[in-house]
Amino acid sequence: MDALFIGHTYIDVTLLSEVMPTGDQKDVADDYAVSFGGNSVTAGFCCTRLGIPADILCTLSDDWLGHMFLDMAHKYGVTVHGRRVQHASLSFVIPKDGKRAILRARDDTYLERFPALKLDGCRALHLDGHQADAALHYAKVCRKLGILTSLDGGNLRPNLEELIGYIDVAVVAEALCAQMSMTPEEMLAYLKRRGVRIAGVTMGEHGMLWFDEAGKVQTLPALMVPMDKVIDTSGAGDIFHGTYIYSYLAYPTARWEEHFIRARAASANAVQRLGNESKLPTEADILHMRALYEDDLAAFVTAAQ
Repeated sequence: MDALFIGHTYIDVTLLSEVMPTGDQKDVADDYAVSFGGNSVTAGFCCTRLGIPADILCTLSDDWLGHMFLDMAHKYGVTVHGRRVQHASLSFVIPKDGKRAILRARDDTYLERFPALKLDGCRALHLDGHQADAALHYAKVCRKLGILTSLDGGNLRPNLEELIGYIDVAVVAEALCAQMSMTPEEMLAYLKRRGVRIAGVTMGEHGMLWFDEAGKVQTLPALMVPMDKVIDTSGAGDIFHGTYIYSYLAYPTARWEEHFIRARAASANAVQRLGNESKLPTEADILHMRALYEDDLAAFVTAAQ
């Protein structure tokens, strides 16, 4: 096991449409995609696609959607450690104008305790706050073993504040700052006080405010992807997390700025594609995005100064 990702499994149905029927109306979508979903789950698929096979501890149902998910995992070489639930969870995603509306049907009533896993060879743990009991347990174990722990802090979830005490790298959303009544700057200060070594707050088109190994707070600007190329922003954050975990494992001597720069390019690639599966990057995709947009970004930053 190289990396363990713990989260909740969804099957995502992404619909590209200019209209949303109401009442007795009917319409036809312009395009659609059906894929695996869930924050850590998607991050784990991303890490695997880039070349570091992931183990994913996730919810799993014994229905046709659960079997569909296992088929997807088998296709990419993802190892699934299932925690049984009665029904599969669904996300209906409707992206439009750089945003996305999401309607979820979720079963998080676990039918069993989380599985006991051997962490032999594991070098990174990534969590999104789902399966709070399993997340806290493995975060504590990894902290004792010296295994890097990473958190995708998208929303305030049960025992999240306790969990943060065992996290090395935390990248959280502005939404979490609002839920905890903090500014991004206050959130970074809070995470630093809690012992987090690397932390960032993602701010969409405004990039990421973060602090590095030396504790220096700085901004990582977003790449300037033209709006007419942005198709579906859902899942781009999960791709960001999966890519920096991959980068940490593949390039262990690199600084975190380089891991995040690589992850930023993967996210820029992701927003131009429909559905999570099509978003999974290769190293070639990342290099292409960097070549395409980083020069434009450098010129923009220079002009702003």
